Amino acid sequence: MAVRHQLIRRPPSAVWAILADPTRYGDWVVGPSESIPLDPSWPEVGARLRYTLRLGPWSAEGVTTVRHRETGRELELEAAFKAFGTARIFLQLRPWGEETLVICDEHPLRGLGGALHNSASEALLQLRHRGMLSRLAKVVEGSGAAETDGAATGPGRTAQGGSSHGGTSRGGKARGGGPRHA
Repeated sequence: MAVRHQLIRRPPSAVWAILADPTRYGDWVVGPSESIPLDPSWPEVGARLRYTLRLGPWSAEGVTTVRHRETGRELELEAAFKAFGTARIFLQLRPWGEETLVICDEHPLRGLGGALHNSASEALLQLRHRGMLSRLAKVVEGSGAAETDGAATGPGRTAQGGSSHGGTSRGGKARGGGPRHA
């Protein structure tokens, strides 16, 4: 299993506010160029979002479904991409003083990805997680996400009621600095 962690210099509520906004996934997840909520109840169990992967002129869509959640602490997703099957992505938020230790655990679950899973694909997942968690830190640390113990109130809304992002995500380009790992 590809397990990686990242220390984010904001409290868990600020990290959760970004995780609870399905329109922000393209800003921090490596791969998707945009994400669109299919259900207004994200991140409730069963809620889905559609994402688009782009590589040059080629693009394809996939769907991510929430399988488990503990508000402010854990989010477990199943990402489905037709050609490769599905993957389980588990994000855990641990208070670390006034900061948050984010632990990401991902592995292939069904289909071709699971059948072809090996040490080389594990190494690629580690590289993906390094970029993804670094991007998440930049998005959270650079946003006005809630710093109270509240949770997001719906797509694009922070716990304090303000808008954290308008519309679909803009492509997940990392801005400045390198990854910080605990």
